[in-house]
Amino acid sequence: MPVDVQTLLKSGVVLADEALERLLPAATTAPHSIHRAMRHSTFAGGKRLRPVLAMEAARAVAGTLPDAAVELGAAIEMVHTYSLIHDDLPALDNDDLRRGKPTCHVVYGEAIAILAGDALQTLAFQTLAQLKVRPAAIVEIIKEFSFAIGTGVGPETGIPYGMIGGQVEDIEGEGQQPTAAGVERIHRSKTGALITTSIVCGGILGLDAKLAAEGKSLDHTHADLIAALRTFGEKAGLAFQIVDDVLDMTQTSEELGKTAGKDTATEKSTWPAIYGIEQSQKDAAALIADAFAALAPFGEAAEPLKAVANYLVDRKH
Repeated sequence: MPVDVQTLLKSGVVLADEALERLLPAATTAPHSIHRAMRHSTFAGGKRLRPVLAMEAARAVAGTLPDAAVELGAAIEMVHTYSLIHDDLPALDNDDLRRGKPTCHVVYGEAIAILAGDALQTLAFQTLAQLKVRPAAIVEIIKEFSFAIGTGVGPETGIPYGMIGGQVEDIEGEGQQPTAAGVERIHRSKTGALITTSIVCGGILGLDAKLAAEGKSLDHTHADLIAALRTFGEKAGLAFQIVDDVLDMTQTSEELGKTAGKDTATEKSTWPAIYGIEQSQKDAAALIADAFAALAPFGEAAEPLKAVANYLVDRKH
């Protein structure tokens, strides 16, 4: 049966937002300014794609959606939001619009925005540490997560793998002649790493839930399933950023919910800058086809993940 991706995404938004509402301090909790800033950016209307990917990866492995997968998704969204708050700062991309609303530093000032991002990242790790899964799974998830948002080399791939490392290369590449290898490295790190880890961590959580129900320990017996999810995530994550590059050049600020044309104005390293718009669209489609192929071991259980991946490349904002 075909998956209704819009229904799937809306359901994911509801689940993620309910968890975020529970986990984030209330706006009335002192110190008020930072908690209001955290909530301002977290509830600014994001699509919650990363939590949805985490939840659907967990469901694909476990057969049903484990309760802990929802809080995992919330933790991932906290880190994603922190990265956006910092990315928009004057010292980085200097943007005043995000998700169609004023950015955090515009509303609350730079100091509070920096601290709001820091606090969201800290709360994310607090949430991961308290997931209702077995300790071995928590350790694996935190390991994956920390590699994905840091500067180092990934635990499996051996390629540059880390959101902060990718951000550094992106900043240092401004105004420089872009290279194909450099653009791919930035995209896989800055954007792709968090998408990949959402899927891999969801898979680890789902596998732990499945094995726990069978009275088995989490080990490397099913490493091939996690490797397949990693390949899917890497392919889909790169396709997502390629499409983002194309949209930045072809859509208006109103359509994007953020400042359009910013990549060109700041001479950032983008896929279309190397390959052009038409080839970029073809490359994104080819990557999604490869991502689908990686999910063959999951059969029909992977259809929701495929539906979300299709949405990643078909979206207009």
